[in-house]
Amino acid sequence: EVDVMGLIALTARLLAGLTGLVLVTGCGALPSRYIQQAEPGVTLTSLAAAPETYQGKTVILGGVVVDQQQQGPRLWLHLKNRPLDKDYRPHRPTINEGPEAGYYWVVVPDASLLPPKWKQWARITVVGRVTDQKEARPTMVPASEPVLGLVFMRGWAMGNAQGKGAWEESVDANYLLSVPEGLHGE
Repeated sequence: EVDVMGLIALTARLLAGLTGLVLVTGCGALPSRYIQQAEPGVTLTSLAAAPETYQGKTVILGGVVVDQQQQGPRLWLHLKNRPLDKDYRPHRPTINEGPEAGYYWVVVPDASLLPPKWKQWARITVVGRVTDQKEARPTMVPASEPVLGLVFMRGWAMGNAQGKGAWEESVDANYLLSVPEGLHGE
């Protein structure tokens, strides 16, 4: 004889366990592949102090967009740093002074690929590759502020508003064509 009620109870417990597992592992702030790729424990302070140490490496920072500059398809985002918690969510720093209260830049290779409501994000978590700090940069970008090439961006809305979203590069940055400054066929 088959215990139908026992089988139903076992199936319900199994489904509840699987649902819990999916919620715990599948709804994180960042895809795990980026967490694994990123240099652990990098802060804006450590990045600004020794940018050459992190050149070409992937880092994760938080921030709020304070300015944006369009250059052709590229979009330069100026961010005020927001330290990340253990879940990679940006928060206001406890002290509004010092290097952790500084700024950095993020270069989006093609702004048209960003989600339509990205400007409504109150805060963002950025996964980016640290660029060569000696590379030519627009005049609006001071040499003292690090520049990241965008790999992934997760947006956070205020409160429970429906403004969350994410952006992920769809091409390998190693295969992007770029024209050096000054060589524009003129």
